Amino acid sequence: MKKMSLVLLVMVIVAASGVAYAQDHAYVGASKCKMCHKVQFASWEQTTHAKALDVAKASTDPAYDAGKCTACHATNNDEAMAGVQCEACHGPGADYKKMSIMKDKEKSAANGLVLPTQEHCDGCHKDDGHSKVVVLATELNNNAAIHEFKNPPGQ
Repeated sequence: MKKMSLVLLVMVIVAASGVAYAQDHAYVGASKCKMCHKVQFASWEQTTHAKALDVAKASTDPAYDAGKCTACHATNNDEAMAGVQCEACHGPGADYKKMSIMKDKEKSAANGLVLPTQEHCDGCHKDDGHSKVVVLATELNNNAAIHEFKNPPGQ
């Protein structure tokens, strides 16, 4: 019972932090990102992250519960933004999507662009009997989970 309570508490905190962050910047959806990042979008479409909401909805153990599952299986805790889209890892893009901002790393970050860290992954990937722990550094070349990179991390 304690483990289930802890899992629910963590899910609420993750969802609340996403909502708080979303109030600063608006989400635009992966289709907007696709306009400039076609290769990454096509790669992402094939990933387990892209299909995360479909997988959750098909689950019978545990049964799908939008109030719980969308925190990790949909971007911004919103079924309309199905799957772990670009902004789930890179932050809401309305304020950094312009080319003039996106071309400048400092301006992009100031306008909400997030370069994912292990802590981002840990928000959903836990060793809790439901999800598995992942190590971002070892997953960067896993195109089944993460898209192809335009600018690989560390370059």
